[in-house]
Amino acid sequence: MPIDLIGPRFIGSEIYRHSSYGDWHPLRIPRVSTVTDLARALGWLPPARFLQSPRVKPPALWAFHRPDYVAALQEAERRQFVTDAVRATYALGTPSNPVYPEMYRRPATAVGGSILAGELLREGGVIYNPAGGTHHGMPDRANGFCYLNDPVFAILSLRRNGAGRVAYVDIDAHHADGVEAAFADDPDVCLISTHEEGRWPRTGALTDRGLGQVWNLPVPRGLHDDEMALIREEVILPVVAAFRPDAIVLQCGADAVLEDPQSRLALSNNAHWAVVAGLRGLAPRFVVLGGGGYNPWSVGRLWAGVWGTLLGEELPDRLPPAGEAVLRTLRWQGQRREVFPQDHWVETLRDAPRTGPLGGDLRARVDGLIRRQAAWV
Repeated sequence: MPIDLIGPRFIGSEIYRHSSYGDWHPLRIPRVSTVTDLARALGWLPPARFLQSPRVKPPALWAFHRPDYVAALQEAERRQFVTDAVRATYALGTPSNPVYPEMYRRPATAVGGSILAGELLREGGVIYNPAGGTHHGMPDRANGFCYLNDPVFAILSLRRNGAGRVAYVDIDAHHADGVEAAFADDPDVCLISTHEEGRWPRTGALTDRGLGQVWNLPVPRGLHDDEMALIREEVILPVVAAFRPDAIVLQCGADAVLEDPQSRLALSNNAHWAVVAGLRGLAPRFVVLGGGGYNPWSVGRLWAGVWGTLLGEELPDRLPPAGEAVLRTLRWQGQRREVFPQDHWVETLRDAPRTGPLGGDLRARVDGLIRRQAAWV
């Protein structure tokens, strides 16, 4: 049985509060600081549950990232400039992966938190690292806003600390291409990714296999809560349960909700929280990471609700004044104008459910995965 005397713990850092990818980039918005402040305003984050994230040192990154890439990333941060050759070789200084002041220190802190999570869960328990989830990073280059791949390091850390089999579940709107690149041929890692069909990076086809356990489910535009419930109950939970993992890592990207500008999916935050709750008891070690999320109000509310779900808290129908104040301080300058929040973005934590009929094409894809899972068992 897991030893978890303190209960779930939250890993964070002040480095995220004022760090931005630039005024024009989707990651110009505050995210980790918002969920931290909101959790505190709700009374869910006493000092005993909060852990300061360490920053990983370069040699530790060489377990997945090439030393020359790590050195180039550090040099780009130091100089705040990259040459054309560095840009072409490592995808640094591009529109997706810009040069900004904390471009090494910020992702290295997220990786440090995910490594710490694996170390702390040697005897079992639950860790939440909302700054994590940078699932696109590749060994030799930045990719899709991700300079380093902290989910890979969470899995490696868990395995170093006694977890022989790890299930990685990713419900971000974008395919977990970097994590799949790391573990597609590893039979002791089960990879499940749901992601919008046809959206960048346009990988993760239903037919992809690898030598290990790879379960990709591209979903159609407009995916709603009832359809995600079908995926949760008939694919995600049965596949993870059959794998019998020693640890689960969940990437809980918030960009699959209706209000997010970087996808065309239509989930409410209830769908994410139901996945968190469903996976909670399927392994003695549970690491939950952040990921995508580009509407500051929806990502803050969703990730705060993840933390409340992990704690077993009753989510309030209306936010207390201190919580509402956190959300009312947010500003979101769009590409052409400032975006102002809808009332429920600042007054509530829980979205109204977003339901609808099941799409026949999705039903067919799920049935195909069910048949595959039955054959595997």
